[in-house]
Amino acid sequence: MQGTAPFGEWETWYRISGDMSSGLTPLVVVHGGPGCTHDYVLSIAALAQNGRPVIHYDQLGAGNSTHLREKGADFWTVDLFLDELDNLLSHLGIQDNYHLLGQSWGGMLGAEHAIRQPKGLRSLVISNSPASMALWVQEAKRLRAAMPESEREALDRHEADGTIDDPEYLAATQAFYDLHVCRVVPNPPEVLRTNECLSEDPTVYFTMNGPNEFFCIGTLRDWSVMDEVSRIIAPTLLASGRYDEATPATVQPFFDHIPDVRWEIFEESSHMPFVEEPERYLEVVGAFLAQHDG
Repeated sequence: MQGTAPFGEWETWYRISGDMSSGLTPLVVVHGGPGCTHDYVLSIAALAQNGRPVIHYDQLGAGNSTHLREKGADFWTVDLFLDELDNLLSHLGIQDNYHLLGQSWGGMLGAEHAIRQPKGLRSLVISNSPASMALWVQEAKRLRAAMPESEREALDRHEADGTIDDPEYLAATQAFYDLHVCRVVPNPPEVLRTNECLSEDPTVYFTMNGPNEFFCIGTLRDWSVMDEVSRIIAPTLLASGRYDEATPATVQPFFDHIPDVRWEIFEESSHMPFVEEPERYLEVVGAFLAQHDG
């Protein structure tokens, strides 16, 4: 089932897998970016095989939702996307009983949502997400330093020269992605679909993040919830990959300060364990959700 939720003057597109009348608590999946689409996390819909409703949506500015290429940095804010999530929950009538799984930026948004202690949140999955962008940038520098010298030099030189659209720079960026974003190479179709959509409209990603995963110069560059995550009262599962750009150091503050938390590291994965180790990811997440159904 697909539909749209009115959100102010705009629309949020969503897709529901499974049965909303099954009696099982729905799972809402929040994609990353900001500015990506639901496509690359669509494999998580397999959790609907036992009837559990699994809800994917495209955030404003992405995919099948309303695009607003003319909007600037003052429009694209964390609060905007928190309001959109609340609006979707209300539109679907599940605001009193739901699980939330956020991946990458989606996990950052999920943490912000859970810090506000919404009464209907039964559990939270923070998948491949940092607790602060300062930690993310710090660790990206460390991961870059471990790359071959020729690739490091290309990244540094083109960033200094402002030539980040040069093929040499793009090739070095892709080498980083193949190590730390998705180790299934070539990338599967659902990942390619999201990348294509992001290329067609990079407004949100460029504004909030920057030109790529490790050159973070957008409005999120100072983002952090490190001092607030202790307010998350929902049972929380942390998921990350052994080769993840969201390294253990970026996830550690969640583990240290969320009261009810567990952490699963996927040994053969980087930033997309639902693509890289899908069976184990679904098993771990499915068992966690079942444990905390309302």
